[in-house]
Amino acid sequence: MDLTAVTGFRRATTRADLTLAAGERFLAGGTWLFSEANPDVTGLVDLSGMGWDVLRVDDAGLAIGPTCTIARLLAEPARPGWAAQPLFEMAAHALLAGFKIWNEATVIGNICRAYAAGAMLAACATLDADAVIWTPDGGQRIVPVASLPTGNGTTSLAHGELVREVRISADALGARTSLHKIALAELGRSGAVASGRAHADGTAVVVITAATLTPTVLRWDALPSPAEAREAAQSAEGYYSDALGAADWRRHVAGVLAARVINDLAEAS
Repeated sequence: MDLTAVTGFRRATTRADLTLAAGERFLAGGTWLFSEANPDVTGLVDLSGMGWDVLRVDDAGLAIGPTCTIARLLAEPARPGWAAQPLFEMAAHALLAGFKIWNEATVIGNICRAYAAGAMLAACATLDADAVIWTPDGGQRIVPVASLPTGNGTTSLAHGELVREVRISADALGARTSLHKIALAELGRSGAVASGRAHADGTAVVVITAATLTPTVLRWDALPSPAEAREAAQSAEGYYSDALGAADWRRHVAGVLAARVINDLAEAS
């Protein structure tokens, strides 16, 4: 799709270059930006010149940069102790996109688009990732990735704010994980996704996405039974109806999927 209203393009190389004028948008992968007309976009600010690390691995865990594509994240070699690493690929397959999109779409772009069925949003929320946000005044704030979306396709990000990186702790990456999804069509966008992780001390997290407008995060101090997980998921708020599924159907299947996730985590303990 041509962005017919765009009259300016510039490549950012310093933080000062990241100050957006009215109508400007950051450009990393661009797979969503170029998929629609977006008549309100009048300028593009390319992030590829900032020289940021695509991925950074250290004792603290993993940091994902703005230009890291889904394909690059999936290509990261298996790390000893990172039992949760396969979750990224499981989530990527829940995204209605092929490998060609994976090679262009960025992880942070998928998170910031904030669609209810955002696959990287699901994976990072399940791993309690934090988003480091650069603000236009030169400051920064850190918020949980799961709290960024305010609705299906909307976020708490103000104009000019940039997610500089997404951080995932080594502790979360060491957890065992599971993901289950369902769609009305075999190759359709997910109508409900349940993903979860569990630690050796019994603490567990299940996240419902696609079925609810924003990520629904359920936590337990000890691994619940599948029935408890099903009830908790079905008691949550935020289920919605659209062409890809009715709210009552999404509520029901989310509970079924959450129970399957807990069953997987119990079997892997």
